[in-house]
Amino acid sequence: MHTVYDHLVTVLTGKFEVGPEEIRPEVTLDELGLDSLAVTELLITLQDRWGVPLEPDDSAAGQSLRQLADAVQAHLAAAGQGSAGPGALP
Repeated sequence: MHTVYDHLVTVLTGKFEVGPEEIRPEVTLDELGLDSLAVTELLITLQDRWGVPLEPDDSAAGQSLRQLADAVQAHLAAAGQGSAGPGALP
């Protein structure tokens, strides 16, 4: 099973054409060059995949990939779906 972080990396490299060398847990969505529309699309994509509520707001682009993955995992845990597995982030 893919972890949340792994899925996030897959979406960023595939759908948003972010170079794999740019992706690190501490990099923000803004630093990856995602504008507000792309951030909203990314959050909707994650929402659809994991079934968790992710509301885009003014601070979303400033989130690091680690923070975003942690937020999804927290929603999964709160919904009783458990975590995405150990070692979700490198």
